[in-house]
Amino acid sequence: EVQVVESGGGLVQAGGSLRLSCAASGFTLAEYGIGWFRQAPGKEREGVSCISSSDGNTYYVDSVKGRFTISSDKAKNTVYLQMNSLKPEDTAVYYCATYSARLRYRCPRLYENLYWGQGTQVTVSS
Repeated sequence: EVQVVESGGGLVQAGGSLRLSCAASGFTLAEYGIGWFRQAPGKEREGVSCISSSDGNTYYVDSVKGRFTISSDKAKNTVYLQMNSLKPEDTAVYYCATYSARLRYRCPRLYENLYWGQGTQVTVSS
C-alpha cells in the first residue's frame, strides 16, 4: 500500500525554523516524485515545493525561495522540507503527496498528485 506520512510540524516564532518529514512506504523515491503543499485557513491549497524522482531537480514557489529547502534521503525513503526564516504567513497545514515520475520540469498541480498524507500543522507566531 502506497502511503506518505508527514511529521515535524509545530509552533514556532517568526524567524525560527522547522523541518518537516514525509516518510514514504509502499514505494521508493525512485518511483514517485514528492511534493509539499500547504493550506491556510480559508485559503486554497497551494504547492510549496517538489522534488523530481527522475533527476532530483527541485522546485519552489516564489514565496519560499531562499527560505525553504527540499531534500530526500533515499536510504530512509523520506523527503524533508527544511523551513527557515519562517513568517506568520507560512502558517498552514502542510501536506506531502506523490506524483508520477513522468512529470518533469515543474511541480504537480493538485489534481496530478496520486497519494496524500494527512497533513501536519505549522503555526508561526509573530
